[in-house]
This record gives sequence, structure tokens and C-alpha cells, in this order.
Amino acid sequence: MKRIKISLLGRIAIAIILALLLGYAMPAWVGLTIPSFITRCFLTFNAIFAQFLGFVIPLVILALVAEAIGSIGMKAGRMLLITLAIAYGSTVFSGYLAFLTGSAVFPRLITPEPSAQMEGASAMLSPYFTIDMPPVMGVTTALILAFILGLGVARGRAETLRGLIVDVKNIITDIIEYVIIPLLPLYIFGVFLGMTADTRVLDTLVSFAKVIGVIFILHVFLLVLQYVLAGVIAGKNPFRSLGRMLPAYFTALGTASSAATIPVTLAQAQKNGVSEEVASFVIPLCATIHLSGSMLKIVSCALALMVMTGLGYDVSLFTEFILMLGITMVAAPGVPGGAIMAALPILKGTLGFDDPQLALMISLYIAMDSFGTACNVTGDGAIAMVVDRLSGRKK
Repeated sequence: MKRIKISLLGRIAIAIILALLLGYAMPAWVGLTIPSFITRCFLTFNAIFAQFLGFVIPLVILALVAEAIGSIGMKAGRMLLITLAIAYGSTVFSGYLAFLTGSAVFPRLITPEPSAQMEGASAMLSPYFTIDMPPVMGVTTALILAFILGLGVARGRAETLRGLIVDVKNIITDIIEYVIIPLLPLYIFGVFLGMTADTRVLDTLVSFAKVIGVIFILHVFLLVLQYVLAGVIAGKNPFRSLGRMLPAYFTALGTASSAATIPVTLAQAQKNGVSEEVASFVIPLCATIHLSGSMLKIVSCALALMVMTGLGYDVSLFTEFILMLGITMVAAPGVPGGAIMAALPILKGTLGFDDPQLALMISLYIAMDSFGTACNVTGDGAIAMVVDRLSGRKK
């Protein structure tokens, strides 16, 4: 018989549903010995898993960012600089778009609840034990070191180091793909199992359903804006250009992978009149560095969660968050759930999120992963049109 394969989104959905059903089926939550034992076992697993995540994330950033920079760093001159500037600018702009829209809309959609109340009775239970796993370096240190090593490799002066970075990147990718990602549903199950002690969990999910609707509208607006600007610069009809990129959009929607969509994105960009030389350079590069859709999701969900839990926020705080996230997400492409993994330390360090909030962020990100990826790759086509014109390749 064929083995039934369930997607990551499906496994997480099953984990959340089972946790909610099991949790609400236990009326005398803390008073019953068996439910308390089961919950504390999962809380123990979650505590250890959270420590492991904290240890691995700086290594993820170091290995993946260094390898990415080493691969693309010095080989394209002016075209590289133009592409980097546009891609990073688009990603940062989408972050501010999400923040400004969310600041105006979310307080009307979401009823604030103090974080202490949201934790509810789950705070009465604690892990049996945990294992301290201090990371070998901080996130900022890992990012700076990644740039130094990546640029050194890009200059062709460290071939031995290049091989080492590639090997470490492969090891880290395997850890994420075969350890962290498979265990995520179990981790999220434990978080929701504890949170079901408080009936506000259902209100939380309903509130985020509204947030997801807002994010989808923002995605559509962002894509239209990107192609209007690209059409003005390249002298093309923006809506026809966007229409030609729909095969790439729906391919990404089905695969949830920028890398897997590259052949389709490349072909559709050329149908929009982008030269083969420019398209062959810009599309694969933007699959690595252009993450406007992912930025929209993470900033919107983070802001909604802060509104819900009563955490304070302002433009200055989110400016720091957006600028750092736009850089660290370079580590994301090619790794399942990579963008949210790269965002975890910034969510915790800059915005002050705790483990239950981080688990909610992971769940929400996975729930919208395909739409974010589709937004990313479709926007790559607009960037290719602009680079094609600005690089002097098209008259």
C-alpha cells in the first residue's frame, strides 16, 4: 500500500485540533492526575525543544547567509547592486505597509487581552525539567560573521572555507528539515494543549482569521503596486505583465517553494520581455533575497499578537524589527519554514515574545506559507522588469 503523506500544514492543523479537543475534554484540568501528567510531559518536551531552537538559530543564520553571500556576492557588479537594493527596498516597504495598515485596522478587529490572562491556568503547570543549551553566539554576531565569511569567499580567496561553509550549510539544512520541522507539530500540540486551559484560545483563533483576511488583501495590493511601478519604469502594461506571471503565482501556491518555482518564474519573466541574460540572473537571486510576502505575514501577525496581548509598540520598535528581519530572512529560502525560523530570535529579542507567542507565530506562518511564497515569486517578475531597464539591457 502507498504510504499516505501529510503536508506540514496538515500535520500542524491536526496537532492544533487534537490539542483543542483533548484540552476541552478535560474539565477538571489541574485537578486530574493523568491530564496534569500528560500536559507536564509535553511542557517538558517544549522547554527542551525551545532551548534547542535557541541554540540552532544563530548557526542557521551563520551557515545559510554566509553561503548565500558567497554564491552571489561579487559576480554581477552593477546589476547585483541594483537587484539587491530593489529587493531589500521592496521587502522593507512591505514591512512598513503591514505595520501602518495593521496599526490602523487591527485595534478595531481585535479585542486586547493581557498576556497574563491569555496564559490562564496553563501557568499553573510547569515542565518536570529542562536542559540549558546556551547558543555559541548571539544572532547579531552570527549575522556579522556570516557577512564577513561570505564576502571573503565571494572574492575567491578562501576556497577551503567555501567548501566548509557549504558543508555546514548542508548539515544545518538537514537539521531543520529532518529534526526541527518534523517536531514542530508536536511542539505546537504541547503549546495548544496547555493553552486550552483558557477558553480565550478560540477567541484568539477567530481574531487571527480576520488578520489573515487583511494580510491577503495586502498581498493583492502589494503585487498590483509592484507591477504598476515596474510598468511605468519599463514602459509596459502593468496588468498584462501581472497576468503573465499568474502561472508562477499558482505554481508557488501549490509548491510553497520559491526554488521549485524558479523555472516557471523565469519563463514568465521572459514572456514579459525581460532579456534571457537578465532574467537568468535576477530570478534565482530574488528567490533568495526578495521576501516581501514573508515580511507582510510576519509583521502583520506579530503586530496583531501584540495588540491582542496588550504589548506596547511604536514605529521605532518596528523599524528595528523590520530592518533586521529583512536581512536575516536571507537565510530562509530553500529551507521549509525558514523565514519564521530566522525571525524567531528577533521576535523574542526585539519584540519580547515568549514561547507560546512564538508557537502561535509559527502556526500562523505555516498556515499562510503558500500565499507568502506566491507573493514573493510573483514580485520577482516585477523586479526583473525594472533591473532589465535600469541595467541598460533593454531600450
